[in-house]
Amino acid sequence: MNISVVIPLLNEKESLNELYDWIANVMQSNRFSYEIIFIDDGSTDDSWKTIQQLSQKDSNVKGIQFLKNFGKSQALHAGFEKANGDVIITMDADLQDNPNEIPELYNMIVKDGYDLVSGWKKKRYDSKLSKNMPSKLFNWAARKTSGVKLHDFNCGLKSYHKDVVKNIDVNGEMHRYIPLLAKNAGFTNIGEKVVQHQARKYGETKFGMDRFIHGFLDLITIWFLSRFGKRPMHLFGALGVIMFAVGFAFALYLGIDKLFLNPAGRLITQRPQFYIALVTMIIGTQFFVAGFLGEIILRTKEDKNRYLIKDELNL
Repeated sequence: MNISVVIPLLNEKESLNELYDWIANVMQSNRFSYEIIFIDDGSTDDSWKTIQQLSQKDSNVKGIQFLKNFGKSQALHAGFEKANGDVIITMDADLQDNPNEIPELYNMIVKDGYDLVSGWKKKRYDSKLSKNMPSKLFNWAARKTSGVKLHDFNCGLKSYHKDVVKNIDVNGEMHRYIPLLAKNAGFTNIGEKVVQHQARKYGETKFGMDRFIHGFLDLITIWFLSRFGKRPMHLFGALGVIMFAVGFAFALYLGIDKLFLNPAGRLITQRPQFYIALVTMIIGTQFFVAGFLGEIILRTKEDKNRYLIKDELNL
C-alpha cells in the first residue's frame, strides 16, 4: 500500500463527507493505493455515524472510535499503530489542510528521501493577532530549543516514512513536537514544504489561547526528556552532589572556625551560615535521591494503555 492518511477529529461531522471525497479524488487521479483512517477522539456529534457510512461505501475507509476524548496525540498514536502504508500522511479534519498537497508530500518521502516532511502554512486565513503572535513566538522557541529548523511545528499536514511512525511514541500532548521526537529517535532527514491553508468552512476551532501555554510547557518537558529522560541521575545526581558539597564546605568552615580560630565566639547554631549549610546539604541529598529513584523507575516501569478504543471499522 502506498499511502495511509491518518485523520484525528473531534466533532467534525459537517466536513467529513467533503474531506473524504476530496482525498479519494486525489488518490484515484494519482493511482495511489491508499487507506483513510479516521480517529474519532470522543466526538459528541454524529461524526462516528458519518465514518460508519463512509466505511460501508468504501473499504479503504477505516475508523477508530475512542471511548472519550483522550487528545490529539493519543489519536495520532492509535492511527500510527494501525497504518499500513509506506508513507503516512496526517491532516486535520476541518478542511483547513489541502489534500492536493498529498502527491508532492508523498514524492518528497519516496523520491527525495526525507524521513519526515512538515507543512508550513506560510499564508494563513486565521490571521488574528492574538493567535499568530503567540504562534510565532512558540515556533521560534521550539526552533531554538530543539535545533529542528521548521517554521510551523503545529501544522497538522505532515508526511512520514513508515519507519518513523512505527518507532516514535506520541503521548501526552506531544503531537506538536513529532519532528523533535523523530530527530531524537535518529530520523534526522527532516524537510519542510509550504502548503496551502484553507479557511475553516464549518464549525469553530477546538483550540484556544491555552494551547500555547501548554505548548511551551510541553517544549520544556520534551527538552528535558530528550536530554535526561534516560539518565535522570546525570541531572539530579550532579545537582545533588554539587549542593551537598557546597553545604558540607560551609559546615566544615564553621567547624574549623569554632574549634581552632574563634573558640570563644558565637555558637555554630547562632550563625546564619549554619542553616545555609544544613538546608543546602538536605536539598542536595534530596536531588540525589530523586535521580536515584528516577533510574529505578526507568528500569521497572511497564507500558500502560493511554486510551480506550470503543469501536473499529475495517481494521
